[in-house]
Amino acid sequence: MKTRVEILNDIRNSPEIALLANDIHAIIESERSERERFYNLVHENVKAEFINGQIIFHSPVRGRHWMASSGILGKLIPHVVSNKLGRVGVEKVMIRLTRNDYEPDIVFFRNEKAAKFTGEQLIFPAPDFIIEILSASTEEIDRGEKLLDYAAHGVEEYWIIDPEKEIVEKYLLHNGYYQIAEKLLHKGSIASEVIIGFEIDLKQIFEQ
Repeated sequence: MKTRVEILNDIRNSPEIALLANDIHAIIESERSERERFYNLVHENVKAEFINGQIIFHSPVRGRHWMASSGILGKLIPHVVSNKLGRVGVEKVMIRLTRNDYEPDIVFFRNEKAAKFTGEQLIFPAPDFIIEILSASTEEIDRGEKLLDYAAHGVEEYWIIDPEKEIVEKYLLHNGYYQIAEKLLHKGSIASEVIIGFEIDLKQIFEQ
């Protein structure tokens, strides 16, 4: 997938740039009504996302997926709470970005953002830290659109976890794009750069 800069350069060098601008505007306008339909359609019992103009519903997750999530949260939430670092959200927290709406598996907001949230709030801004746990149906998006979109909206740290292969990848934001900072297979421990003091052993993620 091309980066934002590469796409922009292609458009800039095209003799059809004005026509492309009209086409892009038309796409944005058509997505606006579909996005409103999405907001009216989703509710607390439905896991869905709005990605590139399409409503995507997610099926129930396999055991290895929620077990990995539970292993992380069992250490992450107490750490964040005891150190008063911010707030952790799980699965049904909908974040709204410029074009798309996502429900990541695990999110973290620093106190500066979390202090503005209300109990009735349904849609949230880009978090400071995100974890996505792969499944066969989500891997392409997690490594594609989300990798670019989270970076473009300033999510400083992004972990991709493969519970089947027992791999954890840590991406850090650099000049608007992610660079992989660490990749662990089966064993070892991994620490967050954003969540101060948080470190977890892969055994706590995968040996549930």
